[in-house]
This record gives sequence, C-alpha cells and structure tokens, in this order.
Amino acid sequence: MTEFQGVVPALAQALSNRGYTVLTPVQREVLAPKLKDADMLVSAQTGSGKTAAFGMALAPMLLAGAECFATARAPVALTVTPTRELALQVKRELEWLYKETGADFASCVGGMDMRTERRALDRGAHIVVGTPGRLRDHIERGSLDLTALKAVVLDEADEMLDMGFRDDLEYILGAAPKERRTLMFSATVPRTIATLAKRFQRDAVRISTQAEQSQHVDIEYRALMVAPNDRENAIINVLRYFEAQTALVFCGTRAAVNHMTARFNNRGFSVVALSGELSQHERTQALQAMRNGRARVCIATDVAARGLDLPNLDLVIHADLPRNRESLLHRSGRTGRAGRKGVSVLVVPHNWRKGTERLLQSANVEATWARPPSIVEIMQRDDERILDDPDLSEPITEDEQAFAQQLLERHGSEQVAAALLRRFRAGRSAPEELLDAAPQEEKGKRRDDFKDGVWFSLSTGHQQKAEPRWLLPMLCRFGNITKRDIGAIKINQTDTYVELAPNCVDRFLEAIGPALTLEKTITVSRLAAMPEGVRQRSDKPYGKKKAFAARHDGHAAPAPRRVIELEPDKAPGGKQPQDDGPKAHKPRAEKTWADQPKTDKAPANKPTDNGGDQKAQDEKPRDAEPRNDKPKTDKTREEKPRHPKPRDRTLWAKKSEDKNPHGSKPWENTGKKAKGKKLNKKAKLAKLVLKASTKNGHKGHGPAKPGSGPVRRIKAQKLG
Repeated sequence: MTEFQGVVPALAQALSNRGYTVLTPVQREVLAPKLKDADMLVSAQTGSGKTAAFGMALAPMLLAGAECFATARAPVALTVTPTRELALQVKRELEWLYKETGADFASCVGGMDMRTERRALDRGAHIVVGTPGRLRDHIERGSLDLTALKAVVLDEADEMLDMGFRDDLEYILGAAPKERRTLMFSATVPRTIATLAKRFQRDAVRISTQAEQSQHVDIEYRALMVAPNDRENAIINVLRYFEAQTALVFCGTRAAVNHMTARFNNRGFSVVALSGELSQHERTQALQAMRNGRARVCIATDVAARGLDLPNLDLVIHADLPRNRESLLHRSGRTGRAGRKGVSVLVVPHNWRKGTERLLQSANVEATWARPPSIVEIMQRDDERILDDPDLSEPITEDEQAFAQQLLERHGSEQVAAALLRRFRAGRSAPEELLDAAPQEEKGKRRDDFKDGVWFSLSTGHQQKAEPRWLLPMLCRFGNITKRDIGAIKINQTDTYVELAPNCVDRFLEAIGPALTLEKTITVSRLAAMPEGVRQRSDKPYGKKKAFAARHDGHAAPAPRRVIELEPDKAPGGKQPQDDGPKAHKPRAEKTWADQPKTDKAPANKPTDNGGDQKAQDEKPRDAEPRNDKPKTDKTREEKPRHPKPRDRTLWAKKSEDKNPHGSKPWENTGKKAKGKKLNKKAKLAKLVLKASTKNGHKGHGPAKPGSGPVRRIKAQKLG
C-alpha cells in the first residue's frame, strides 16, 4: 500500500484501492500539520481533487483517533453545494473515501422526496450533503439536528452566492454551533467570498496553489470564427472532427438547449439534455446515460458548469459565449480533470471577436484562433482514424484466417476494403458546408449615403412589435452582413422595408437560403424598386464637423459687456480706479446726480393757476422727452445705506382693537409675523393700508384722513 503522509489509515487504504499513487498539490496543502484544526479558504482550479481534499482534512477531527465511526445520533459534518448534481456527486466521492470507516451518509437536495430524506436523517447519518434551500427547510422543520456538528464545508461557495443563496447560507451557518471548523472551497475567490469568510470563519488560512496562476494547463483553448447564423453547423463539424468519446455543449438558455437537442437528434447524434427545467429524476438519468456510454453529447446550461465530473470528457464546446471569466473557467474545467487532456472550443460570431479577446485576457487564457473544420478536413480526419484503427494492426487468429481468405477469394480485396469503409461511415453524420469568411468592416471610415440600394420586405411590422433594436441584429445574424450594409428601415403595420447595400445582396441571399426565411415566422421578399411611402434621400453628402473654435466664426460677435466707471470722488473708499486699458463705455453727462437741482413734486389732484389738473398737464407721451434720472434723495451713493434696517412686520391690528366699534378683527391672524404663510384678502388689505399710511407719515392711529395714502384716499373718495 502506498503511504500518504497525513492521511488517516482507513482513508489511505481507500485511496490505494482507488488507484491513487500521489496526492495533488491542493490535497498536500490542506493536510499540512499546522492546519490541523484551522479554518481554511481554499482556491484551486477545477479538477484538482478538492472533494477528496476536504474529506481527508476532516477525517482526523471526525474520527477523533478511532478507526471507524460509532452509531450516529446526529450529523457531525455538513457539506453544502450549489446544485443537485454536484451534491450527489460529492456524496458518491465521500462514500468510497470513507468506506473503511463505516460512515453513514444522507443527501438533502431539491426535487427529491422530502419524506425519504427525513427518514434517512432519523435513522442517523454522520455526514450530510445537500443544497442550501433544502437544508434550510429541514432545519426549520426540525428534522436536521446541528447540535453535534463539528465541521461545515462550503463547496463552490462563489457559485452559491451568484445563485442567490446568501440568505440560506447565513441561516445555516448561524444555526450551526459556534465551536466548529468551517472550510470554503472554490475555484475563484471574489470579494464576496472573502467577506463571507471574514464573518463566519475564525482566523481562516488562505490557501492558493501554485497551479492557480496558470489556468488549466491541461486544456487546449480554440476560438473558431463563424457567421452568426452558422453556429449550429459549426458545432456539428467540430463534433465530427474530434469524435470525442464524451462531449459537453454549453448553451445560455433552456430554450437554446431544447432547440439544439432536437436538431442534433435529427442529425444522428446520441444526445441528452441537462437544464434546470428537468426534474431530478430526468437529470439523474441523463448523467447516467453519459457515464454508461449510451449518450455521447450532453447539451446543458450553466447548471452543469460546477463540479460535474463525467468520465472521459474530452471536449467542451461553448455554443453561447460565457458571460464572465468565472463562467469560462468553470465550463472549461469539466474537461482536463485529474491529469487528463481536453479541448475547449469557443464558437465566436465575427462581431463578437473583440469581446471574446477581452474575456480570454481577463481569464489569463491563450486561445488559438482559426476557422471551423471544413468538409475536406473532416473527411481526411476520418481516413486517418481508419488507418490508425488498432484492429487493423492486431494479428490474425486461426479462426479468422480461414474466413478472411474466403472473403478475399469471393469479393476481392478492394471490395472488402470498400465495404469496411462504408460500414465505418454509416453511423456518422455528414459534415456541414459553412459560409465563406465573415465580412470585414472598414475601420475609421464613415458610411456615406446609400446609392442604388436594394430593398427587401420582411413579414413583420408594428402588429408584431417590430423594432429596429432587434431587427438590426437579426439581419446581421441570419444574413451574414454587418450593420454598415444596412441602410434605411421603414416599419409599417404588417411589414417592414429594409434597404441593403448592393455589394452584400448576394451574400445575404446565400445566407438565408432558398426558403428566404430569417426566423420561423419571418420571411423575406425582394422588391423591384423603392417602395411607396419611403422618403427620397437627399444627394447631399455628409458634412465634416468643424472645430469648436471655428463653429463661432459665422455667428455675430457677442455684445460688449456694460461697464460702469465711477469718478474718482465717487469711487468706494475714495480710491482712484486703476486704469487697465481702454474700456468701452458711454460718455457721461457733464453734471452728476448730486448737481441736479431739487424740485418739489406737486401733490396729486392739486389745481394749478390755469384751472387745470397738474397731473393731466404733466402727462406726455412716453418717448416725448428723455427720462430724468434724478436721485430721489439728496444723499450720494456712498452715504446711502446699502442694507436699510428691516421694517417691523408686526401689524397694528391688535393696537387698534379697542378703537374698532364693531369688535370685528378680520386681520387677527396677522398679529404674528407671517413668514412663509399665505395671507387672506383682508389681511393683505390691512398690510397695504399700513404700508401706505407709514409712507405718508400716518402711524395707523385714528380715523383715516384724505390724501394720507393711496388706499385711504380712494376709500375717502368713495365715502364722500
């Protein structure tokens, strides 16, 4: 038996029986003597043996020096995983690892009968493996007892946070005993994981293997440029070219999984689907078909991207590009596991190349850019596989010798070889003919107006909620054209008119095929001329943008700002104004405001000598003579206060309350300062009366006198 340093003897025996000869780097790190009872935050690339690593790290604490477990009363270890498939896979891994210890296991995952899980927990289990939601349900119902828990393991913790299990994880960790050991394993450690570890772990030790710096050294990355509408055909050619024993195709949505599964079944591939809409029984059957060899291709969503381990998985295809670097690494990590080699193929539409390059750069991955395999390349690869078939190099037995001679005598060697070739190619799908190279967009050149554009009609309009924001990408995806090839788009009620550049019409018709369809319900028809109702485009070319400074050359110069220059004796502080150069201003009059003669204004309605009204005589047209700018007071500017003393806003309503014969107080609400409040009509009238009386020397006491103010004068006239 091989000696494994730091491993419990019972587990070492299981490793030897499994064929292990050496531990992986992450397994050696977690078994260090200084980390015997410490909390750990471990990050290592997928396929590095993390499940066996935390199983070996927890064994000394769980067994407590014994060779096997005693009767289970309550679970002593809890493992939480993001998906059902990963939970069941971890349970299988731990079962063979702890086989010699007599440990009992229980799984708690969604989609399974909860009563069966409750009975398994009641019988007793040493180690429980489950998903966050179902584990929380058992804790709340009282069927899962955590009082004897010694260790908690969070496998793929970052994925659980991305899937929205933060509340469930916090509830589970909060219900567990505080004196426990907490281990977190993940391929990546973002900031959210570090925050969770800081909250629920005690002095956690960060473990990062050296191999993490170079992502997936056993995986070969290839990026294949295709036309947007040729994606499925390219995937078929990739599958035919590699002829992998097991392949995994990742799609972005469940609808894409269903569509691609139906398409590949029709092409003769043995395909199974794996998505979140399937029941747990259907998902288990699909994975079992992949393990047994009854299916060779699994088309799945990202639910299969975490922790899923399929035997002999040599090829991973990204039908829909990953959203981020973590998704790329976890998807590709399904292959190249435990020292095996694998290939990860990214099917990249030509308009997604720059985004894909940034994605690969962020993941520290170097990919080989190429075209998808052609029909000739696939046929050559098939011939090479026939020539390298090991059955052709094996020696002929005595039983085979006689019949082989009989075949050659009856049919001849060439006929027998041709029959063998036909038999080999019979069970394989024919490769697809792909479109030519993707159209190249001109960089740095602005598109001019279309000339002699070709018009097409689409069978969709406002009634089908047609919008340019999804019509434009659909035309580019199915028509193998770029946005520069598309001109005007006119959407009507039942149809849509689209203008295309003449040089792309042949490529567009070849891409959509003789059926002239873009999608299942949208058909295309070519128009002979410009349709009616479309505005004729002007022949005037686009004008060049002017520089910012040159944009104001054609405008009128702004009017000069008004400058007021004071005389030396009128300047503030008596200082002379500084002469900063010539200033544009109007020449001032010879006499200043102070030199103007004082005149007394005649009182209103005062008769004059000629018997007329002074006011009527003084009325003249507005523009008859220049306006007199005399100051209202004798004070100069420097003597006049800039901020006069604020008036007392307290109304005199209460003071004149005793003199009110009727006792009515229409303005009694105005006794306080009405700051920010709205006054009624009577209060406004009282305020105007007070203002007018104060201005004319009347203090608001006693009866009103004619001529003492405008309001009271009007009242006096009405009373008289």
